[in-house]
Amino acid sequence: MTTQLTGLTTSQQAPAVLIVEDEAPIRRFLRTTLTAQGFRVFEATTGQQGLTEAAARTPDLIVLDLGLPDMNGLEVTRRLREWTAVPIIVLSARNQEQDKVAALDFGADDYVTKPFGVGELLARMRVALRHAARTGEESGGSVFSSGELRVDLAQRSVWVAEREIHLTPIEYKLLNALVRNAGRVMTHRQLLQDVWGPHHTQDSHYVRIYIRQLRNKLEPNPAHPRYLLTELGVGYRLRSDEDARDPVTQVP
Repeated sequence: MTTQLTGLTTSQQAPAVLIVEDEAPIRRFLRTTLTAQGFRVFEATTGQQGLTEAAARTPDLIVLDLGLPDMNGLEVTRRLREWTAVPIIVLSARNQEQDKVAALDFGADDYVTKPFGVGELLARMRVALRHAARTGEESGGSVFSSGELRVDLAQRSVWVAEREIHLTPIEYKLLNALVRNAGRVMTHRQLLQDVWGPHHTQDSHYVRIYIRQLRNKLEPNPAHPRYLLTELGVGYRLRSDEDARDPVTQVP
């Protein structure tokens, strides 16, 4: 039996979502909305309860508020990442860039600012769930594709349409990090650590320079990128064909 969930298909149980939020009106709104979309919903009102529920329920995705009464949501994220890779979408009224960067650096998959649109939240949830599914099945294939862009990780080759693109070692390493996290925003710090190592996490200009070089080689119009998308003040996101089904707000 197959259940359709607004663009998400599952052959067994509907995906389970854990909401960690202390504001009752928002919890009720999320519970009603997500249940209507076919998700199974569990709730927690504190960080500690969220950690306990996450261990007991093993949800498919967590929607986490940063401003919890007993501990910061960043600490909840850090503790979760000690033992689980479950997708985490941070939901918070804090809209400053440093808050978004901190949440993502601690291991969150995405960030939605209150007040939020239901369509945007659902789209980001679907993207996070598909990314988790791809990660779980990545042994089944090593070729990434998005539009005319194709990256063969096994052969270390990159193609745009029928033209092979020659990248420098650093350019390829940066693209590889984005491919492995396609559809997920990567902060400057995460990319710097992945590509240049832990001693370069403050050298954010490295990322900007090499992203510009990659765009010049991969994008039909580097000034209006199709694949390598910017999250202002936060980092970058590599768009995949699957993620194009659920567009979220992006800037060049």
